[in-house]
Parts: sequence; C-alpha cells; structure tokens
Amino acid sequence: MEVAPPGPPGFPEGEGLAARFLRLELEQSLRLRELSFPEPISYVYNPLEYAWEPHRDYVTRYVTGPKEVLFLGMNPGPFGMAQTGVPFGEVQLVRDWLGVRGQVWRPAREHPKRPIRGLECPQTEVSGARFWGFFRGACAGPEAFFRRCFVHNHCPLLFVSQTGRNLTPADLPAAQRESLLRVCDEALGQAVGLLGVALVIGVGRFAEQRARKALAAADLPIRVEGLMHPSPRNPKANKGWDDIARARLEELGVMALLRD
Repeated sequence: MEVAPPGPPGFPEGEGLAARFLRLELEQSLRLRELSFPEPISYVYNPLEYAWEPHRDYVTRYVTGPKEVLFLGMNPGPFGMAQTGVPFGEVQLVRDWLGVRGQVWRPAREHPKRPIRGLECPQTEVSGARFWGFFRGACAGPEAFFRRCFVHNHCPLLFVSQTGRNLTPADLPAAQRESLLRVCDEALGQAVGLLGVALVIGVGRFAEQRARKALAAADLPIRVEGLMHPSPRNPKANKGWDDIARARLEELGVMALLRD
C-alpha cells in the first residue's frame, strides 16, 4: 500500500447536497490541520485525507437528499473509520453491505501497531459490526436506512499514543481539547443545518453532549437524544446491544421511519 499524496484532497465541484457536505468536511479538516497535538498524542490519523476515496463514495452514494435523523459518533476507531473512511466502518459491512469502494492510502506517519490496511484490514471493529449489523438486520437494504438517516462523526481524527493506544478527544490536554472541540462543534452545526436534520442521536454520552453544546451554540433548535454506545468496553452493550438499540429507537420513533 502506497503512502498518501501530500496535502488534503481537492474540493469537489458542484452544488449538489453531497458535494456541499464534502466541502464542509474538507473545510473542517483544513482547520484541524492548523492545530498541534502534544503528548500523550504521538500520531494523528486523518481518514478524510488518506481514505478520501471511500469516504467520498459513502457520502456521494448516500447523501442524495435531506436527512431527518443524524446518528453522531465521536471519532474514528482504529479498525473502523480509520481503515474505511466510513463512521463505525467495520470493513466487511462497509464493503459488502454498504457497497463502498475506493483506494485507501497509507498515512505519512503510522504507528507500527496501528497500520492502515484499508478495505483489506483483517481486524474487526466490534462497535462498527454491532452498529451497522443492527441496521442490516432492521432494514431491507442500505437505501432503506439512508432514505431518512445518515451517520457522521463529530471529529474525523484518530489519536494514537506512543505505545499504540487509541486515545479519544477527552484524553487531550485541556487547551488542545477545547481548540479541537470548537472546530468540530462549529462544523457539526453547519452539517446539521445543511442536511435539514430534525433529530440528532448521539451514539454514546460524549457524542450526545457535544451535539447538545454545538447546536445550542449555533442557535439551532434541533432535538438531541442519546443511544448507548455499542463498544465492547461497555458491559451492558455486551449483554445484548441489539435489543437495547431496538427498544431505544422504537421509543424515539426511528424504527417506524425505517419500516416506512
């Protein structure tokens, strides 16, 4: 696998919704490039650069109109979006159910314990397998899900320590964390406005909290709710996340949208 060409991708042309959404994401990515991340962060992966092709395919394929519901994740996992460019992007489901295609390059700097293998990555991201696996079982096909829903991450960056440990935005020093969250909050408000979202569902408490703060700051009166994160670190999720998710999404009225 070759190293990604230097610099960010070129901005897509056109006035379609997908092109405008991609430009918004690239603007966020450029702003994040200006930030520096000291210890404990040693490596920063940006799949909007080296995995741009499958990410662009994901957005172009599925942002074909406004979305009522936005599922919001925190940031890429090392075996999910970091490999595929798709939020919660477990490789097999991204490739075989979502049908996403595109070349993935190697980032210029990668930790030896966190290599990028793209759509050929042999590891499974449990959170992504649970998330997309649930909707594969609940929907007749991906088009039924994306007719009214979309999935997006608050932050597009993966952070890795010197030892190879996956770090979250919450692990950053306070000053850098606030700079990062400010950029991502502003981009989220713009994304929600662009897509015409009526309901944001934060997958995990962090994403839910950031959505509430970002939309309040943007003066957007959008409903925000939460859904338990499917992480294997969560003992409750390990006891049956599908049933928990189904009950919660029935309560929120989302399952009815998927059946409609």
